[in-house]
Amino acid sequence: MSKRIPEFKSEDEEREFWATHDSTEYINWNQAERVTFSNLKPSVKKISLRLPESMLEELKLLANKKDVPYQSLLKIFIAERIEKELRAH
Repeated sequence: MSKRIPEFKSEDEEREFWATHDSTEYINWNQAERVTFSNLKPSVKKISLRLPESMLEELKLLANKKDVPYQSLLKIFIAERIEKELRAH
């Protein structure tokens, strides 16, 4: 049987506790469920992407027709393709 997790007075106290204790003594990780926090705002990382000028101009035209910034439209296109590829496998 796992040990009981103590009640903490503050986040600092809890942080200090977990820094010095092994969670496997308190939680059975074999029974844990994997979840995705899809509503969290993802951290972003700036990248440099080289595109043919004609492709960029076409992307900007499409974005203008949809009344969205072209970088946002590109993120939508990439996200849709990633989702499609993940579902296929």
